[in-house]
Amino acid sequence: MTEFMDAVVTTANENEPLAVMNIPVPELDEKDVLVKVAAVAVNPVDAKQRGAAVASNATRVLGFDAVGEVVAVGEKATKFKTGDRIFYAGQLGRVGSNATFQAVNEDLAALAPEKMSDAEAAALPLTFLTAYELLADKFGLDVAENAASGKALLIINGAGGVGSIMIQLAKWMGMTVIASASREETVAWVKSLGADHVINHRDDYVAEMHMLGFDTVPYIAILHAPEPHFEQAAELIGAFGHIGAIVESVDPMPVGLIKNKAASLDWEFMFAKANYKVDMASQGDALALAARLADKGSLRSTLTETLTGMTAENVLAAQEKVSAGAVNGKLAIVF
Repeated sequence: MTEFMDAVVTTANENEPLAVMNIPVPELDEKDVLVKVAAVAVNPVDAKQRGAAVASNATRVLGFDAVGEVVAVGEKATKFKTGDRIFYAGQLGRVGSNATFQAVNEDLAALAPEKMSDAEAAALPLTFLTAYELLADKFGLDVAENAASGKALLIINGAGGVGSIMIQLAKWMGMTVIASASREETVAWVKSLGADHVINHRDDYVAEMHMLGFDTVPYIAILHAPEPHFEQAAELIGAFGHIGAIVESVDPMPVGLIKNKAASLDWEFMFAKANYKVDMASQGDALALAARLADKGSLRSTLTETLTGMTAENVLAAQEKVSAGAVNGKLAIVF
């Protein structure tokens, strides 16, 4: 007999784009685990996916970041047992985390930090994986304690979800971190996370960087729309350096500016590994590192706001607030 669960799903009504419905519990693939979801975090991708679903009249359960209890395992799933508390960012194209239960490939998950609440843990996966993959896969750095000592990293949009994690991770790696922030509260936020220097991305930050003593830097992470920042990044990047970006460009960018420096433009998309089934287990390994760092106090959750209740109203309000850039760090919803 098919079991059912409550889930927040997209609708074709732009005035009421989300609704709670009773739908079947997902069936498990052989390497899946079934999770009873305890808390989720909201990301800009949620609002983008909602807009696309509503426009195409598709009924979808969204949500990626989550923490919860394993209640069943697939035939070939061996990593977790029932009762384990795990966290993960999931993948595109499957029933998401805004539901009572979710099926997730075990390779994408890890045991959740023991010393964090459900909301704190749910706020970590997607942003940690994005920051980790930029540093490790794209910039080619060894993500280990003090392994990048003496190297400098410029982060544009340091107070956002990814930036808030990247600052902490880079500092643990021994890097000198320059983070951008434009408001009093965001400046205080990035400083509290360990940024060595703060610049204002609304000003001439090339001049600010030079005043701080940085003619060039080897690594730049643009964690916002890249077009307004690429020319400045091209001026600041060092020879053979790396400019990383996570937001899709809409307008053309003068990438030829970095050609004579033999520098690279590196795109990071956390869902690419699961989409193309490339080294998926590395994401579970990265989250296991996040849990270890969190439990020993080297990584703090970037949770700044929590809502209670998996309702359509809460999910919509959270998506709208996050997509508007009105949240420093992360926003979570506890079931």
